[in-house]
Amino acid sequence: MQRPLSIAFRDMEPSPAVEARIRTHVEKLEHLYRQIIGCHVVIEAPHHHQHKGKLYRASINVKVPSGEIVVNSTGPQNHAHEDVYVAIRDAFDALARRLEDHSRRDRGVEKAHAVPTHGKVQKLFPAEGYGFVITSDGDEIYFHENSVANHGFGALKVGTEVRLVIAEKEGEHGAQASTVTPIGKHHPTP
Repeated sequence: MQRPLSIAFRDMEPSPAVEARIRTHVEKLEHLYRQIIGCHVVIEAPHHHQHKGKLYRASINVKVPSGEIVVNSTGPQNHAHEDVYVAIRDAFDALARRLEDHSRRDRGVEKAHAVPTHGKVQKLFPAEGYGFVITSDGDEIYFHENSVANHGFGALKVGTEVRLVIAEKEGEHGAQASTVTPIGKHHPTP
């Protein structure tokens, strides 16, 4: 970090043990995202006038080359935050997720969301309990009757449109579907 770590305590005495825990979390963050410029952490004790829900709050502000990322533990009440160390851990976990997302955006990489493959039943072997789907790309994909959603193998016909999830590993028949879902009239292919 270019700037030293800043730790502030509100409504509580400074604690060397809490500071040490924060420094450990910051070191882990620096391994995750090496471009951290500065970090400011505020730990706030519960107000003494409250009778219920005396929860610690941790706020973290991290400066990075393209801006800053802020995490405040002011969301829904989590009674585990009655322990200051849990509040700190949860705030740093949330910050780590945001830094990972920020890093992906900086690199131009977004999370990939799998789009189901579409196709039509090309061949059926009802007695043997399997069939083949031809995808819009022209690939022939094997499927077993157990991979058809809602035990719908018996309702399939050659030409039925389906949405399928292709298994990562090929089987003895080549590429195979782990899930096959028939698409009815009310579920057009996108």
